[in-house]
Amino acid sequence: MKFVVLSRLTDEGAKTLKEKPQRIKEVNQELEKMGVKVLEQFAVFGEYDFVNIVEASDNATVMKAMLELASRGTIRTVTMPAVPVDELIKKL
Repeated sequence: MKFVVLSRLTDEGAKTLKEKPQRIKEVNQELEKMGVKVLEQFAVFGEYDFVNIVEASDNATVMKAMLELASRGTIRTVTMPAVPVDELIKKL
């Protein structure tokens, strides 16, 4: 299953990123150990700081990983399941 993860850094997260930009890649490796693979990752302007396309076996795996990240106090996320358009058309 694929998911879109919109994330916003907290003040603490922005400070960490400024001091250690490679932390982004370290978090991606941590997510992989939790069963969530980052397929694509973009830094963006606006309401969110990053847009990630991730893959995991189920909703619970992603929920657990996002809760772990949120518990650190450096990031807040909004996560949405992503359904391929061709799959949607078949279901319709």
